[in-house]
Amino acid sequence: MIEKIPRWLKNKYSFTFIVFIILVTFIDQNSILTQYSYHTKLNVLKSEKEYFEKAIKKTSKELYDLTENPATLEKFARENYFMKKKNEEVFVFATK
Repeated sequence: MIEKIPRWLKNKYSFTFIVFIILVTFIDQNSILTQYSYHTKLNVLKSEKEYFEKAIKKTSKELYDLTENPATLEKFARENYFMKKKNEEVFVFATK
């Protein structure tokens, strides 16, 4: 049975190297597979961070416009809360 094992596998250095590769690739807590999954999660989180930073900038601009510009505040109140001036009629069209 021992004679059937290839000669390069009987060498203790090659055997140790193969065991090391298997350990690093699959078994270890910080294996290559785990590192790859962490890398993909990091990329997803970076893209989410960019999205939320853009959303924060947009919301901050809208907030600034609402607090500093009375015309923008009036437009916002009319569109979102259906407010109106005296002697004015508002028609709301619902779409399905």
